[in-house]
Amino acid sequence: MTASPTTRPPGLRRFLAERPTRPERCELCAAPVEEDHRHLVDTDKRALVCACAPCALLMEQPGAAAGRFRTVPARYLTDPGHRLDESAWEALQIPVGVAFLFRNAALDRLVALYPSPAGATESELDPATWTAVLGGSRLAELLEPDVEALLLRRTEGHFECHLVPIDVCYELVGRMRLLWQGFDGGAEARAALNAVFADVSRRARPVEGAVRP
Repeated sequence: MTASPTTRPPGLRRFLAERPTRPERCELCAAPVEEDHRHLVDTDKRALVCACAPCALLMEQPGAAAGRFRTVPARYLTDPGHRLDESAWEALQIPVGVAFLFRNAALDRLVALYPSPAGATESELDPATWTAVLGGSRLAELLEPDVEALLLRRTEGHFECHLVPIDVCYELVGRMRLLWQGFDGGAEARAALNAVFADVSRRARPVEGAVRP
């Protein structure tokens, strides 16, 4: 079942407006944070939380805050041995060229989100489809629930799939909503999308030897 495009995931809201002029602060200890600060996932509120480096490190420890906050990892991975094709994309039933997929641990289900002029559109993924399309990749095996996503893109017969921090995906959706013009998004939105994927490709490392964070 597909939710209304106006239903935006918690955490996305921080990317739907220009950055505030006042410095951002850690939402746990109120310390000022750098522009490229880390994020946590608040598993109770299903929201992203800004964090300073010490708090992000603290929440990586087992049992911290009774598991409510989970630090978003900083890793980017790709699997050169696993290729998507047109039939795989059609099986996922994604009507646009970009989407990200993640596992919602609290609801124990798989979710697909893709950008639209109104924000993010969400749909539940059939586990059998997930397994058939992505089960052969180590990226799906290593994917951490709630804090990481598989970021997919189809462009003129070329397919990309990367494991990325989930905040990267929310920021991408926010950018697309801010920049989208006309029917196809417009040149500015396409340029921003290309820039995001260029950065992800630059950061991504082969999955061989990767372990869970």
